[in-house]
Parts: sequence; structure tokens; C-alpha cells
Amino acid sequence: MSRIVIALGGNALGNNPEEQKELVKIPAKKIVSLLKLGHDVIIGHGNGPQVGMIFNAFADAKKSNDKTPLIPFAEAGGMSQGYIGYHMLTAIANELKKEKIHKDVVYLLTETIVDPNDKAFKNPTKPVGPFYASKEEAIKNNPNSTIVEDSGRGYRKVVPSPKPIDFIGINAIKENVDRGTIVITGGGGGIPIIEKNNAYEGVDGVIDKDFALAKIASLVNADTLIILTAVDHVYVNYGKPDQKALVTTNLKELEQYIKENQFAPGSMLPKIQAAINFVSSGKNKSAIIADLTKVEDALEGKSGTKIVA
Repeated sequence: MSRIVIALGGNALGNNPEEQKELVKIPAKKIVSLLKLGHDVIIGHGNGPQVGMIFNAFADAKKSNDKTPLIPFAEAGGMSQGYIGYHMLTAIANELKKEKIHKDVVYLLTETIVDPNDKAFKNPTKPVGPFYASKEEAIKNNPNSTIVEDSGRGYRKVVPSPKPIDFIGINAIKENVDRGTIVITGGGGGIPIIEKNNAYEGVDGVIDKDFALAKIASLVNADTLIILTAVDHVYVNYGKPDQKALVTTNLKELEQYIKENQFAPGSMLPKIQAAINFVSSGKNKSAIIADLTKVEDALEGKSGTKIVA
């Protein structure tokens, strides 16, 4: 049928291991239902709550025992991929077993190459980690970091959000997909890495998972990018009397809506921008923004917002 890349939000996976273990069963069922329809499926996930939990755990431990090391943010991202990947792999493998489908499923830890000159590095804006009562305490616990006051709640570390350029192991992703393997990749947008002195090294940062998976979708020549969220459609004039659900829209219309500030910068706007990037990357590509529970309906045009060139 077609090659589909699915972007699943980290918030859909809960806030602790027990919640996550149960919640991953929902996308696992949806993925297997798409396989039964004949689609190739690549899935990626967010990791905001999970990487925050890991990073905060080390920071809180250091408050109690100064000998406890702080975990660098890149390492926290890698740990979150393993933690989420374990649960996702198990849930999908169990669903395949239940449906008697003989297919391999793999989780590929993702390192995302970013430009060291990306303007985001000069303007870090993404808050991570715990709140501190004073700037001095925050600096002490986060050396060589940018610290800001966060909405009257205390002081926090902020990191940049650079755009993805390429991925270590992208050929392995392609080869696995071509063999019919279910691939889970692009977790949390991947660990941001830069090339320095002819070698790669991780950097503090958070890559938007929708941008990363849109890029992966382009590189593996996917037909459709599905960005899952908590609403049935993308809306314009959201929350106003003339609110309108977009069922099908195109790049020209979306660019105009962006100029009108129709989409919230921290939530829907990056999803729209990621969808635009993918659809404009080749011929006959489409993106769908839809509710997790209605994936099949969205592919049939019965739910969600479809974006075409």
C-alpha cells in the first residue's frame, strides 16, 4: 500500500513507568492494524516528560548528595530512548504475536546531526530540569548552562532547539524498512550531535520530534507523515465563534494561516511547519494531523486534517 511515518507525542506515554507500560499498548494496536492493511510503518515518539523525569532525578539526587553526578542532557535523552523503546518494542511485539503476524520490530537509538551554527544555539529557549529558588543555586547545579527565570516559578536551565539536518544510521533505517521491518526511531527528535574536529559529539538541546520525523520521512521516501495529537482536526479561529476545522488544506493556505498567527507557537505551529516541510520535499506526499485513536479513519479521510501540496 504505502509507507507511513507516525509521530507520537511523549505526553501520550504517561508520566511514570507503570503508566507508560499500559499506554504504549494503544499505539501498538494502531500500528499493527496499519500493517494488516498492507502499509510499511515507521514510528517515532516524543520524550519531553520522560527525559525531564530522568534529568530531574539526577538533579534532585545531587541536592541530597553532592557526590551524585549531574547527567548531561544528551545522555538523559539517550536514556529516555532506551526506556521508552523497551516498552514500545514489547507492546508491538506482543500485539504482533497476538495477531499471529511474523514481522520483526526494532528500536534504533537516534543521533541527529545539527548545524553548530544554528541560530538556536545563540538563543536557547527550551526549559528543562527542576526549578531552583535562586539563580545562584541553579547555576551551581547546572554549570556552563543558560539560566532563566520561568514564569515566577523559579529559575531553570534552558537549552536550544536546533533543526535536524541528517541522522547517524539513516541507511540502517532505510534498509530495515525496505526489508519490511517495523522501525521505531527518531525518539524525542534524537540526541543532537555536532561535527567538531572531524568527530561527532553530543550537545545540550532538544530537537522537535515532529521536525525530526518529517526529515526522516523525507529521507526514507515515505508517502505519508501522520502527526498524532489530542484533537480531531487542525482549527483556524480556534476557540472563537467562527472556529473552523480544516479537513483538507494545502501549502499555500497554511502559509497564509501562519501569517495570520492562527496556530499556537508552542503546540500546533511546529506540527504545521513539520508537515509543510515533508509535503514540500517531493511529489505526491501528504501529511495528516489527527487524534491517536482515529488513525485508520484519518487515512480514509474520515477524521483529521490532510495536508497536500
